[in-house]
Amino acid sequence: MTSSTAFSGNPVLRVPPTSPAAAAAHFSASLAFHADVSDVAAALAAAREGGAAGPGFVVVDSRSTESWDQGHVPGALHLPTALVAAQAPLLLDRAVPVVTYCWGPGCNGATRAALALAELGYQVKEMLGGFEYWVREGFPFETWRGDDRRAADPLTAPVGTDDCGC
Repeated sequence: MTSSTAFSGNPVLRVPPTSPAAAAAHFSASLAFHADVSDVAAALAAAREGGAAGPGFVVVDSRSTESWDQGHVPGALHLPTALVAAQAPLLLDRAVPVVTYCWGPGCNGATRAALALAELGYQVKEMLGGFEYWVREGFPFETWRGDDRRAADPLTAPVGTDDCGC
């Protein structure tokens, strides 16, 4: 029996998995392009608590002003995607990595902003889950009315611990 015959009835394996080496290269590259919401929150908190000058990166919210006012990551820089080319050189240091975010997994605004920043010579990662998962994981956020925070959604964040074990 050939490998294609073994996989033919299984929709998951209809296209066989790639080699372990190719998978390692892919997932390593993915981690170089993406940051997890929890990791961003932990790095920002550690910088605040440790009195450090910063976390070693800047967070950029690429959404509209109306979206920014509705809520954003504390300490983020508001730089809508359409303004990246004109304003990034005035607001960002090319020596400091950038983490972009937009609404959530259904929006590619952070991807477009990351592309625009990379084309300008910035080191950039996209925050997976965007603002939606920031809020859903129970992290504090700022609105035009002031600070806010919602209870963590048990489908997206661990209950009773800060560590999801990932």
